[in-house]
Amino acid sequence: MREQDARRIYSALLKRYPDARESPDAVCRGTPFEVLILTILSAQTTDTAVLKVKGPLFQKYPAPARLAQAEAPDVEEIIHSLGYYHAKAKNIIAASQALLDRFGGSVPGTMAELLTIPGVGRKTANIVLYHALGKNEGIAVDTHVRRLAQRIGFSDTDNVAVIERDLMSLFPRDTWGDITDVLIAHGRTTCDAKKPLCDRCVISRSCRYYHEQSARR
Repeated sequence: MREQDARRIYSALLKRYPDARESPDAVCRGTPFEVLILTILSAQTTDTAVLKVKGPLFQKYPAPARLAQAEAPDVEEIIHSLGYYHAKAKNIIAASQALLDRFGGSVPGTMAELLTIPGVGRKTANIVLYHALGKNEGIAVDTHVRRLAQRIGFSDTDNVAVIERDLMSLFPRDTWGDITDVLIAHGRTTCDAKKPLCDRCVISRSCRYYHEQSARR
């Protein structure tokens, strides 16, 4: 896809979802420590589910020093409603310990440093960097972003690393963080995984998936 076409599509989506970045039902709100821990917990589950454990978790463990000393069963009791809670409890305890051991108890501000923390991949690192620290280092590719990048025609692969590079090549750096939020909003509201609402979509005429489906009909 040409850059000018991609940016025109993004502009249309931004007009449709002007408040996507400020959505209250998102995990990427709070201190850098909270955003880091909640984003780790958000893997393979919904933001709504994660937000239900946010209060109890940080009331008991408000800082890395407290969470690093936690016993896994105690953390699991709080987050047991989330998928893979055994592994997630282990990761957030280890992540807190890593913050203490290597970064003075603070969330580091570079991609390379964040990727050394247990439970953190590029998606989580990008979310923390942008939403907690105001840095555009890349584009967080979650399940919505991956699906929409493929459907719209931004990328031709299922590989999230390649999708991120494709998106970064199409859009200016200062839009990278907001692109994730806008695509997630569109994925939740209109471009559903099983039943996309193409008749209500503001970019259907520019969407590869829409044209492919129309041709089949």
